[in-house]
Amino acid sequence: MKRIVQPELLDTLPPGDPRAVHSRRDLRRINAWMRSHIIMARALEKNWSATAPQRITELGAGDGNFLWSVAQKLAPRRSEVPVTLVDWQANVSADTCARFTRLGWRAESVVMDVFHWQPAADTIVIANLFLHHFATERLAELLRRISERTRLFIALEPRRGAWPLLCSRLLWAIGCNDVTRHDAVVSVRAGFSGGEISALWPNADQWQLTEQSAGAFSYLFIAQKLN
Repeated sequence: MKRIVQPELLDTLPPGDPRAVHSRRDLRRINAWMRSHIIMARALEKNWSATAPQRITELGAGDGNFLWSVAQKLAPRRSEVPVTLVDWQANVSADTCARFTRLGWRAESVVMDVFHWQPAADTIVIANLFLHHFATERLAELLRRISERTRLFIALEPRRGAWPLLCSRLLWAIGCNDVTRHDAVVSVRAGFSGGEISALWPNADQWQLTEQSAGAFSYLFIAQKLN
């Protein structure tokens, strides 16, 4: 199946639009059913060494609930972790930031295009359902920027294939709205398989790259600097 990148409806709607609010609620439910937060938490625990940065930055963080769900899994063993939620729309509520605080973590929301993102080079970077939005040339540029700003990058993306595509067309059965149903099909078609992200990662000989299916529908990419 050829990779095809098309616009997603949620990206075109104002944050307060009722259809966007409904779709973000759908996404939280879908992420929970796909166990995305568990997959990400396990990947972080496995690769978060003592020498790794203690800050986490999520690119394309949306409303922040995904990283909060990950933080719930990690908080018993990782305390006072600062997190930065980067998104081009202001979707992170004060309540979401307060929930991080109750876990003992510290969250800040940054409203910014990721191509203008300039953090200090001392952060773990993660992304969930984000890389697939970018066509090859733009994605290669984003990965280059990420590689310059971190020693550990973990991305969880849609897995492109017949089974995920079929299931993406059945979301009407669980009450997902028209935005979610449209975007799910678009996301799977723009997803990844077969080492496509690793092929775009710069200076690959300086990194340990892992790319594999994760669960029934997801695709996991991990880049960890060797030295």
